[in-house]
Amino acid sequence: MNNRSLLLAAGLVATFAACSEKKKAEGTTASRVETADTAIALPAPYATESAKNFSEVVDWPAGKTPQAPAGFTVTEYAGDLVSPRWMYVAPNGDVFVAEANTERTGIKKEVINAVTGRDKSERSGKSANRITLFRDTNKDGKPDMREVFLTGLNQPFGMLVIGDKFYVADTDALLMYPYKEGQTKMTGQGKKILSLPAGGYNNHWTRNLLASPDNKKIYVSVGSGSNVGEHGMDNEIRRANILEINPDGTGERVFASGLRNPVGMDWQPTTKTLYTAVNERDELGDDLVPDYLTSVKEGAFYGWPYAYFGPNVDPRRKGERPDLVKKTVVPDVPLGSHTASLGLAFYDQSAFPAKYKNGAFIGQHGSWNRSTLSGYKVVFVPFTDGKPGTPEDFLTGFIVGDNKQVHGRPVGVTVLPDGAMLVADDASNRIWRVAAKG
Repeated sequence: MNNRSLLLAAGLVATFAACSEKKKAEGTTASRVETADTAIALPAPYATESAKNFSEVVDWPAGKTPQAPAGFTVTEYAGDLVSPRWMYVAPNGDVFVAEANTERTGIKKEVINAVTGRDKSERSGKSANRITLFRDTNKDGKPDMREVFLTGLNQPFGMLVIGDKFYVADTDALLMYPYKEGQTKMTGQGKKILSLPAGGYNNHWTRNLLASPDNKKIYVSVGSGSNVGEHGMDNEIRRANILEINPDGTGERVFASGLRNPVGMDWQPTTKTLYTAVNERDELGDDLVPDYLTSVKEGAFYGWPYAYFGPNVDPRRKGERPDLVKKTVVPDVPLGSHTASLGLAFYDQSAFPAKYKNGAFIGQHGSWNRSTLSGYKVVFVPFTDGKPGTPEDFLTGFIVGDNKQVHGRPVGVTVLPDGAMLVADDASNRIWRVAAKG
């Protein structure tokens, strides 16, 4: 099949799909939802057309950085990486960076990516599949050691150290390695302790890791394989969940479900409650469905794919699983639709002003399914007495003035022992350091 035929076929499929979805949406209405801090109005599905609007990444001009509020400095912590998506700070302060990206190969995908503009918006070629270590030995805020720590992985993402073990979550497996604090290169043999679902359609390939406060459990976030289960629910077994396991990989159980793409996970410092940042579904219009930050209740169901933001039925799954629709939990904090809210770190240090203490920073990778760009920034959610407040912008300047081009796309966020924050910018292959002015 030639490229012209591929494009015509893709266009026909999209047209028929859009007509079908609009038909399913008949009878659905707007709604109002009470969240932890406020009430939000949700438009009816398809109140606006489902847009394909991929940003175009252009490099940061010399001397230009993202913009933080007054009283902060932003500097380049590391550059010349290959799609740095996620970071982990080891107990000794070493910073591990997972370099991996979406892999879209084959003539059909390449043609569609070129026509839609996706190839200019995200790195989607061969994944580097490595972990790089950074160390700041003289504590001046700049790493003076950089080593390739581990290679030969399969889209690595989440990392974790528990005692003398180093864990890394590939897209299809959780691996465990022998580890000695301070080592700069992995020399031991890894062991697969848990298979993870990655076969079939694997749209959300990242797998994050978080240890319980007592290190007796590991939480593994696994996103859905698809947007709304359109490839069949058999493709979604063990996906759209946060799994709980023992550190040796045994004892797997579903801790919470119905979470379309729960990437960032962290413990709120004062309440020790598990929170996650969730990248919600697409193709219902500009303002559906909001991504969110939420506390994670054991055994709770958060809606995917049948409902969203409480028992609001997704018209594409209308009439299915009314039992699950009824029990859908309303998440705590809406973060805007199509923002791709992925990164999450609670601020448990004291270098930033007092308002940031115990609050949450969220990296928003940015939209493709909205007529005007959304996300492409780091937002902050304040917490008072263990309860979340209203999100506010913290790190901006990624979007160029015309609202089409972007200089970068923030993803992972993490807090250093000195109180500074790191932000992974996978589109520009950099990591930014945000620090309070002395």
